[in-house]
Amino acid sequence: MKSSPPDRQQWSQFFLPFLSWWPRVTRRTLKADILAGATGAIVALPQGVAFAAIAGMPPEYGLYAGMVPAVIAALFGSSWHLVSGPTTAASIVMYSALSEHAAPGSAHYIQLALTLTMMVGLIQLSMGLVRFGVIVNFISHSVVVGFTAGAAILIMASQLKHSLGLTLPRTADLPQTLYAVFSHWQDINIYAVATGLTTIMAGLLVKRFRPKFPYIVVSMLVGIGTGLLLNMLFGPQTTKIACVGALPSSLPPLSAPEFTLGNIRLLAPAALATTLFALTEAVSIARSLADKTGQDLDGNQEFIGQGLSNIIGSFFSGYVATGSFNRSGLNYQAGAKTPLAAIFAGLLLVVLVLLVAPLATYLPLSVMAGILLLVAWGLIDFAKIRKILQASTYETLILCSTFFATLFLQLEFAIFLGFMLSLVIYLNRTSHPHIRVRVPDPRLPNHPFTTDIRLPECPQFKIVRIDGSLYFGAISHVRKILFALLRKYPNQKHLLIVASGINLIDMTGAELLMELTRELKDRNGQLYLYDIKENVCDHFKFYEYLLEIGAENIYESKVEAISGIFDRLDKEICQHCQIRIFRECATIPYVLEAFPVTLNATT
Repeated sequence: MKSSPPDRQQWSQFFLPFLSWWPRVTRRTLKADILAGATGAIVALPQGVAFAAIAGMPPEYGLYAGMVPAVIAALFGSSWHLVSGPTTAASIVMYSALSEHAAPGSAHYIQLALTLTMMVGLIQLSMGLVRFGVIVNFISHSVVVGFTAGAAILIMASQLKHSLGLTLPRTADLPQTLYAVFSHWQDINIYAVATGLTTIMAGLLVKRFRPKFPYIVVSMLVGIGTGLLLNMLFGPQTTKIACVGALPSSLPPLSAPEFTLGNIRLLAPAALATTLFALTEAVSIARSLADKTGQDLDGNQEFIGQGLSNIIGSFFSGYVATGSFNRSGLNYQAGAKTPLAAIFAGLLLVVLVLLVAPLATYLPLSVMAGILLLVAWGLIDFAKIRKILQASTYETLILCSTFFATLFLQLEFAIFLGFMLSLVIYLNRTSHPHIRVRVPDPRLPNHPFTTDIRLPECPQFKIVRIDGSLYFGAISHVRKILFALLRKYPNQKHLLIVASGINLIDMTGAELLMELTRELKDRNGQLYLYDIKENVCDHFKFYEYLLEIGAENIYESKVEAISGIFDRLDKEICQHCQIRIFRECATIPYVLEAFPVTLNATT
């Protein structure tokens, strides 16, 4: 994708985008944004702790990731409703990438997480500045669905030990995790199971009967109450319900990524994979919300906002943040009007942490596990999976490949695999443009071109329409089809290409047209182009191949093309032709002969 360097006005738009939506702020929108921000901050508290557990980070880091990054992304992004922070997908990708190199929760692990966050932010910012927002369009939605479903199963498996009250060593993959859980079934803590099940049931009931309520908050409170009740009835020494422990009630401490050549080499694959998936997640959420509000979303500006949020967040103890589906959807449903709602959510979360963090002493790990099981189950989009399986073999291949790679391979490899499969399938489709034989339809006014095998063709003149770009990847397919037609119908020495469906002709495509031109000239015929787009024609002129085709053989209108080509046909053949599909044929008197010219079959 070619783009000109941003001018001064564009730079101002990139780094001061909030100036464009600030005039929309009124007393009414301010009130709505404060209420929406308060709702988002309340939900972000248990979510942050849960996502930090998934990421292998200390619980408070999930809260820090929802503070500064949320404010920066809202200020420098373009979406009115997107809320950034820690997410399930980003957390599990980070855990998968870093757990091989350091013990989760350790100082080295945290240092690697901060460095990874900075690297992700720099890549995101660079992609936004060079306007590479289009790259996320090459990640099929099936990749997102398959990865999310696989990640959900990994999350549920990882939380089995906490929901069952087991103390197990860290495992490397899904089979090991399941084996460890089932081999210690005799050690299951029924009190921990009771609190976890109560948490899950409360969440399901709230989602079923009060869907507007924040089910995570309600289920967490019910789970904590159940744990306290069990401790009162049977005693903590009997129940042995493990708890999260008190969280630091302080502002996010300053931190610094550790940039070394070794860390960059170590984290580069994970940074690229995390960037691709985080941007896909953020932009897809922002687009879905923009469609509901009629907002004109700038994908490149979202890249910049996400990049700056991670760069700055890495200096305030925040790990990889991206657009949060739950918080963004809640923000929209709560009536947010401007990005101030996301800013308020980040700032109010700071206040909540200062007031509520010590109460995490009473938060059982089994309750957190129950909440994560609910979150993970909600990530699996069964309706989308069913639709993909029924609709497309290619998309099914992408879905299943990404899903199983997520379960059994490194997560960053699963994302790259899905991305590459999406790209290969896209290239396969574009490399096989549709080529249709066209004929005038005498049954309709103005005799428009149509594809109908029941209608005859001119014995001397073939018309084809190409729908797709003539670039290096498609030339083999196009050459094969067109030269097969020339061999099958050698008497059709004149070829008109309807070029309205061609968006690009590169040098290889231009050389193919030259090859066709020479082949037809050797047969005393000619190649013609009709309805070619202006930008394509300019690109074609750049290669200076226009002279060989001849400017007089490129037509802008159908009438002009048919008339000009008809003048070059062999009129002796026209005299004996019974087909006469063009209006111009009526100007040639018909001469009957013993063996009249017959119809060519249309392919």
